[in-house]
Parts: sequence; C-alpha cells; structure tokens
Amino acid sequence: MKHRSLALAVAAMLALGAAPPAHALFGLGGGADIVYDPTNHVENALAAVRALEQINNQIRQLQNEAQMLVNQARNLASLPSSVLGRLRANLARTEQLIAQARGLAYDVTELDRAFARLYPEHYGASVSGEQMSRDAQERWQHTLSGLQTAMQMQAQVSQNLGEDEGVLADLVGKSQSAVGALQAMQATNQLLALQAKQAIQTQRLQLTQDRAASLELARQAAVRERAREVRRRFLGEGTPYTPYRVNFYGNP
Repeated sequence: MKHRSLALAVAAMLALGAAPPAHALFGLGGGADIVYDPTNHVENALAAVRALEQINNQIRQLQNEAQMLVNQARNLASLPSSVLGRLRANLARTEQLIAQARGLAYDVTELDRAFARLYPEHYGASVSGEQMSRDAQERWQHTLSGLQTAMQMQAQVSQNLGEDEGVLADLVGKSQSAVGALQAMQATNQLLALQAKQAIQTQRLQLTQDRAASLELARQAAVRERAREVRRRFLGEGTPYTPYRVNFYGNP
C-alpha cells in the first residue's frame, strides 16, 4: 500500500510539471462550456494521495495498539494453577511428626526442667535406688522415642521427595509454556517456593536426627553417673571391704 501511494504521488507530480494550461471544452450542449484545468486536477489527485497515506498510517497505528493490548493481556495472564497448596501440605506432615513426638518437649523451659531431673550431674544421697531405676527406664523410653521420630521423619521426607519430583516437572513445564511475563514470574516464584520448602524439610530432618543422637549421648552419661553412685553406696563411706581367706573344718 505504501509503494502504491508513492507511485501515485510521483505520477501526479510528473503530470503537474507537464500539464498544459487550462482550456474550455466546447460543443457539449446546454449553452455552457466546461473549463478543464489540468493543474487543479493534479492538485486534487495529490490531496487524495495524502489523505490515503494518512488513513494508512492511522490503520497501522491502530493495528500496533491492538497488538500492544494483546501483549499486555498475555503478560497479565496468570497461571491456571498453583502448587503452593501441595507444598504446604508436605510441610504440615513433617511439622505434625515433630508435634506428636513423645519424650522430652521441644519447649525450652520444659526441656530444661525435665533434663535436670532425668540427667543430673550427680545423684544425691536422698535419691533412692528405686527412683534411679525409674529414671533410667524413662531415659531409655525418651531415647527410643527420639529414634522413632527421626525414622518417621526420614520416611516422610522420602515420600515428599517423590512428590517433589512431580511438582518440579509440573513447574518446569509451566515455565517453558508461559505466554507472558506474569506467568513466567509466577512459575519462577513457585520454583523458589519448592526450593525453600525442601530447605525447611531438610532442617527438620536434621533436627530430629540430632535430637535422637543427643538423647542417646545424654542417656549414656546418666548411666555412668548412676553406676558411679551405686558403686559408692555399695562400698560405703568407711573402710572398703577387704576379702580374706576363711578356713573350714580346721583345715590349714
């Protein structure tokens, strides 16, 4: 369309340069003569060409604006679905395992109080042997509970990793098929959320494993302290027991 308008403009300019002067047309009847002015005709043709070019420019501008609106609509289009709900559900399951853990509480105040009772630096003389035996049994139960929680967390994390593989494949597909900037940004944000979820999950797994190991070390220390106190009570505070030979039936 642009080349055609340019050709018409060039033709009109050539015609204007070579146009003869105006002259009258006779013998058309009706008692009036028609005056034909070639210069005025060429000027009218140029005006028409300019008007056509202006219309073409307006059409192109409207087309560009329409394409811009389409692009904006694509950039503002959201992803059809989100994986945040699935990620929260996975984290909720690991959090539930920690909340259900038996034994020593995760609360600092309660932990300090129970730890001082079950894992003393030394047993006083007023603590009975029966009480020390009950404490040893309770410590053993806490150790078993810590190990069980750690193994449950390991199993849950293993299950979550399988689900995370599906989430990752879904997010990569959404990112590659994003039709606009917003969808690409949302897919990237969800990938970052998956990464953060796995980091939190790893921290919780490490927490339960370290707790189980700490409970076992504390139990071993308490066992040694109990053994020391039992030995001390057996030997007493006076002269320790000294074995000596006993003769029966007058044998030398």
